[in-house]
Parts: sequence; C-alpha cells; structure tokens
Amino acid sequence: MAKVLITGADGFIGSHLTEMLVAEGHEVRALSQYNSFNHWGWLEDIRCAEDIEVLTGDIRDPHFCRNITKGIDTVFHLAALIAIPYSYVAPDSYIDTNVKGTLNICQAAIDHGVRRVIHTSTSEVYGTARYVPIDEMHPLQPQSPYSASKIGADAIAMSFFNAFDLPLTIARPFNTYGPRQSARAIIPSVITQIASGRKTIEVGDLTPTRDFNFVSDTCRGFVELARCDRSIGETVNISTNTEVSMKEVLALIRDLMRSDVEFVPQEQRMRPARSEVFRLWGDNTKIRELTGFAPAHDLRGGLQATIDWFTDASNLARYKTGIYNV
Repeated sequence: MAKVLITGADGFIGSHLTEMLVAEGHEVRALSQYNSFNHWGWLEDIRCAEDIEVLTGDIRDPHFCRNITKGIDTVFHLAALIAIPYSYVAPDSYIDTNVKGTLNICQAAIDHGVRRVIHTSTSEVYGTARYVPIDEMHPLQPQSPYSASKIGADAIAMSFFNAFDLPLTIARPFNTYGPRQSARAIIPSVITQIASGRKTIEVGDLTPTRDFNFVSDTCRGFVELARCDRSIGETVNISTNTEVSMKEVLALIRDLMRSDVEFVPQEQRMRPARSEVFRLWGDNTKIRELTGFAPAHDLRGGLQATIDWFTDASNLARYKTGIYNV
C-alpha cells in the first residue's frame, strides 16, 4: 500500500484505522462526510491530523467517488449508516448510503485501476446463529433494514470481483468497541452513564451474545487482509472466536468501574422480536490461516482501556448521557 483512501475515516473505526496506517508510513486520503460546519468528526482529534489529506463529501454521489479514487492504490471502504434502531425508521437512507454508495466506490475503483479494495461488512448479516462458531459459509439472514442493506452492499462488492476482476476482499468484523465509539452502542452508553453518576440505567435485552473485537484488533485485521493476495475474492470474518452475553459484559463494566448501578430493561430499547440477533460467535479460522492474525486484546483488558478513555473528563464531555441515542 502506498496511497490509501479511507471512506468513513471520520467515524469510530475509521479514525483508528487512519492513525494505524499513518503510523505505518502510508499516505492517507481520509474521507469525512460533508457538513456545513466543516467538522471532520473524530479526525479533529487524532494525533496525525496534519499528516493526512482530509476530503469532505458523500459516497452517494458517483461523480464525487470517481474524483476521490484518482491516484489511489488501496481503498478501505468503511463509510456506512450503521445504527440498527434508526434503520427501522429511515430504511431508504440505508439503501442509498450502504448499497448505492458501495456501488459508487467499486465503480470508481474500476475506473481508476485501484489495486486493492477492502469492503467492510458486518456480523449482523448472519442474523441469529444457526450454528456456532459462525464461519463465512453461514447463511445470511436480513433481520433488520440495516443488515439487509449490508447484505446488498456485500453482494454488489463481490459482483465487481466476479464480473470485473476488481481485486476486492470483504472484511466482516464482529462487534467492535473501544475509544470514540458512538453513544448509540451499549458499551459507551453504559460507561458514560456510570461515569456521570447515574444509579439506574435503562437497557434493552441483555440475553443476546456477541463476539467483541477491540477496535485496534479490528483495524489490524483490515490491514492484514489488505496485504494478503490470497484474500482477494474472499469474505473473511474478523473475530475473537469467543462469545459473551450482554448481561456478562455489563456486569464486567460495573465491576471494573466499581459501581453499584442497577440495569433496568425498557421496552423502548428492545428490538422487534424477529429482528433481534440473539447469538453471534465468530469463527476466525479463515483469517488466521490467511494472514496469521490473532486478536491482541481480551475483553477485560479492552474494556479497561475503553473505560479509561471515556472517563477522561474531556472525552466524557462530548457525550450526552441523558439522551437515548438511536
């Protein structure tokens, strides 16, 4: 990789990936979603902000995508709408951004001879596990408009490999957490509410299980896949090959923060019954065999690093702990 484009660089995972690639000596073009405030999201706060080229725009525009891929060797395509609850009320925007946006990036990559594309999928496309651990051959189950849009985006991306020889890999990370994560996710929501002094916290269903990746491990998975020619044309899980219930995760956070907070289930925070994904446990055999990748963080250590970041007063002040974020 010489010159890299990261779409969604202004987001949680994208900003960490930006830092990792700059630290490894790559020339990074970072895409932030256009807004009239000229605000670059988390790119405003990274240490290497002066060492990257920041562009603002929208992947829904094919002409814009064609411009930003000029001269690029590798594209890491992370830009997407990701909040599951919001996809219930605004599904059309998910198709526009996630499916059509991916089409635009892939077509632009073909037009400019981009040498590698890493397209970001999500474990949500698997739906509730039919067997565990979930390997890449597991059936896809669209249990929310969000997951349906990502299944569509993955299909568009892979069609460009099959039809046009685009050197593409679908990276499918399981649930990622860590510093800078959006408050719409349960881990930062709980940490920030405990840190702000709440004695009771409203939650959704705590019985589902997840396979949690610390954010730097997810980013390392992306980078290793981009370096691996054998991953071209493949869909590859990025996971820890472990599973933990949300109840256990919240209990661990409470223990690490030395809190006696009470978690109270609330109907508003529950997914529709057939939309809830009850079990995700990712098989990481394929990425280990292709790249030698293994996660560097266990859940306890990753949560402690996350708590340390969120409880810094300057970071905590960025989060509106009294608002339910969809």
